[in-house]
Amino acid sequence: VDLKWRFSLLIFILAYALTWLFFGLIWWVIAYSRGDLEHLGDGSWTPCVNNLNGFVSAFLFSIETETTIGYGHRVITDTCPEGIVLLLLQAILGSMVNAFMVGCMFVKISQPNKRAETLVFSSHAVVSLRDDRLCLMFRVGDLRDSHIVEASIRAKLIQSKQTQEGEFIPLDQTDLSVGFETGDDRLFLVSPLIISHEIDERSPFWDVSRGQLERDDFEIVVILEGMVEATG
Repeated sequence: VDLKWRFSLLIFILAYALTWLFFGLIWWVIAYSRGDLEHLGDGSWTPCVNNLNGFVSAFLFSIETETTIGYGHRVITDTCPEGIVLLLLQAILGSMVNAFMVGCMFVKISQPNKRAETLVFSSHAVVSLRDDRLCLMFRVGDLRDSHIVEASIRAKLIQSKQTQEGEFIPLDQTDLSVGFETGDDRLFLVSPLIISHEIDERSPFWDVSRGQLERDDFEIVVILEGMVEATG
């Protein structure tokens, strides 16, 4: 799924072509081992597959079987148990190949990799007063005309921490409230928005001074989730 398109299409084509060739070869081997190819035109001889006269026709019969085209010119007879078993195996395997390859292509088409490149975050975050409340703020915007629906945002503070019992946690994760209680974390990205984290008693930055903020080693990871309008 994560391969480049040219490799994905190559695998898609090879998955079908090799399956058709493999089963076509087996159909030809069955016809050859039963002597069907030596009795071509013999009306008293019942072959495993009617009108199968060589590898090319065996390959075509394999394609017709797996794709359920069924032209009616080449058809299996009921006097060939090994052919009936092979027919069942090819039908089952063909369904599995179809499900797997079509599923991979659908997932690859639905991947929002290129779409994510047009979501832009501000280069800097700032701490400033907003409505007389101290807030940590940054901006996020969508550069495309097609909207992201049901978008939501959350933030995690990641830093080392030592508990009161002396346990050292190298990557402790703490939620930063960006409006979960008020519903402000659910975004309507028609224009760039300022995301705000209020530094109050519940904030991990409440007891941190400006000087300590510059010295501390931490990282804030912002996660924006949503659904691409065009592909879902």
